[in-house]
Amino acid sequence: MRNWWWKILCILLLGYSIIAGFLAPVPALNIINETIRNLYFHVPMWFTMMILFLISFINSIKYLRSGNLKDDIYASDFTKVGILFSVLGMLTGMEWAKFTWGEAWSNDPKQLGTALCMLIYFAYLILRGGMKDEDKRAKLSAVYNIFAFALMFPLLWVLPRMVDSLHPGNGGNPGFNTYDLDSDMRRVFYPAVIGWILMGVWLSNLKVRISQLKMEQENNL
Repeated sequence: MRNWWWKILCILLLGYSIIAGFLAPVPALNIINETIRNLYFHVPMWFTMMILFLISFINSIKYLRSGNLKDDIYASDFTKVGILFSVLGMLTGMEWAKFTWGEAWSNDPKQLGTALCMLIYFAYLILRGGMKDEDKRAKLSAVYNIFAFALMFPLLWVLPRMVDSLHPGNGGNPGFNTYDLDSDMRRVFYPAVIGWILMGVWLSNLKVRISQLKMEQENNL
C-alpha cells in the first residue's frame, strides 16, 4: 500500500480536476469565454513535460558518471513519455488558439519555440534508433539529452518574452494569474497540475519496467 498511495492520489486528483474542469464555474472573459477551461488541461501538459524532461536530464548525467545502463533506460523512457505530453500540450494549445486567436497556428513566438523544442527531442529518438551498440548509443544520447534540456529554457521561456506574443505572460500580455485565475480556478488548476505530473511519472515508470524486462530477457539469451 505504501507504494500505491501516490497512484491513488493521482487518480483522485485527475478525476476531480477533469470533472470540475468541465462543470465548475469560470470567470466571464471577453473572447476567451468558456475556453478558459482548457487552462486545466493545456498548461498541466507542459508542466508534466518539463518535469519528465528534468528527470530524464538528471538520469543522463547519472549515466555519464556511472555508466549504468539502467540510468540510460530511465533517461530514454522519461523522455519518450515527456514527448507524448509535449504533443498533447501542442494539440490542446492549437485547439485553444483556434477559438481565441482565430486560427490553430499563427506563428506565435511561443508556438515556434515549442515546435523547435519538440523537433529537437524527436531528433533524440532518431539518434537512439540509429545506433545498435548500447554503450555508444547511451553515451551519445546522454550528451545530446543534456544539450536538448538546456535549449528548452531559452526556446520556451526567454525568447518568447523578448518579442511580441499572443500568449499570456509574454510580449507584454498579462499572465493569467494577474487577471483571471481566481481562487475558484486555483482549486481546480493546482490539483490538475499535480495529477497530470503524477500520471506522467506513473506512465514513465511503467515504460521503464518494460524496458528493463526486455533488457534482462536479451541478456539471458
